[in-house]
Amino acid sequence: MSNSDAKVTRGSDNVFADLGLANAAEEALKADLAISIRQTIQKKGLTQAQAAELLGESQPNVSMIVGGKLWPFSTERLMKHLTALGKDVELRIKDAPKSRSRGHLKVVGG
Repeated sequence: MSNSDAKVTRGSDNVFADLGLANAAEEALKADLAISIRQTIQKKGLTQAQAAELLGESQPNVSMIVGGKLWPFSTERLMKHLTALGKDVELRIKDAPKSRSRGHLKVVGG
């Protein structure tokens, strides 16, 4: 098959939905929260051990978060970690546009 014969399918803005995961919106939200945690740890110049102490986690758990292995962590726990790192976390609820039948979850800012 040549490159010109390759079939390309445009994905959505949620890779977890593209993979067919039932809880895709929550997984995407957790990933966005973890990215914010990783960026904040980096900006503060913290080691994983220092971040673990600040978050009340073990260093291996911090490693899991910054590495994107998020299955053991709830969105609430990740949001609490952001507040422990000095970030304000706000939840805003609003109507979805009429073009969508369902709302979505997202992280804005970092």
